[in-house]
Amino acid sequence: MLLKKLIAGIGLAALVASASAGGLESLEAFVMNAKSGRAEFTQTVTSPPKEGQTVREKVSTGTFEFQRPGKFRFDYKKPFVQNIVADGETLWLFDADLNQVTQRKQAQALGSTPAALIASAPDLKALQADFALESAPERDGLQWVKATPKSRDGQLQSVQIGFQGDSLAALEILDSFGQKSVLKFAKVEVNASLPASTFQFKPPAGADVVRQ
Repeated sequence: MLLKKLIAGIGLAALVASASAGGLESLEAFVMNAKSGRAEFTQTVTSPPKEGQTVREKVSTGTFEFQRPGKFRFDYKKPFVQNIVADGETLWLFDADLNQVTQRKQAQALGSTPAALIASAPDLKALQADFALESAPERDGLQWVKATPKSRDGQLQSVQIGFQGDSLAALEILDSFGQKSVLKFAKVEVNASLPASTFQFKPPAGADVVRQ
């Protein structure tokens, strides 16, 4: 009860608002100023435990590159090789173990997705067309923005983007099934010079190509 009263207090509310105001400002600065970039990432996926089971985590690592508007790639290197490449028109997903490529039209696939938040949208207004954006309280030394898709048709429930200053630091994704994915970025290089070949993808010889 005391904690609720404290949270409701004007002083603490003002403090939270002040601390979280930087989140939206950092997102806007990142979208406006970071025209390209690269980083390393560690992704931890946590699924809701079934009754009588402990929480299970899956950890993967890789690299991330992007170029506005609409081009990016995630290269998963461990424990399994997977590639996600958006070339501006087509979204490619390659699973090396299955030797399978999934091909989708990018415009239909990216609207309300985490990739649109950090790599695809040209400005904040474009993001606000697909997401409700609000600042979230500072934690872990980062400024946060919560993005909730305006469309309820997809599996995405919410995304939180963490910034250290104007630099992208973390991404927390919660889907409608309660699965949580946390990406932490390191060695972030903003406005990196990236060759055009970075965002080109050609299905490997013999791979099964599925068009959706």
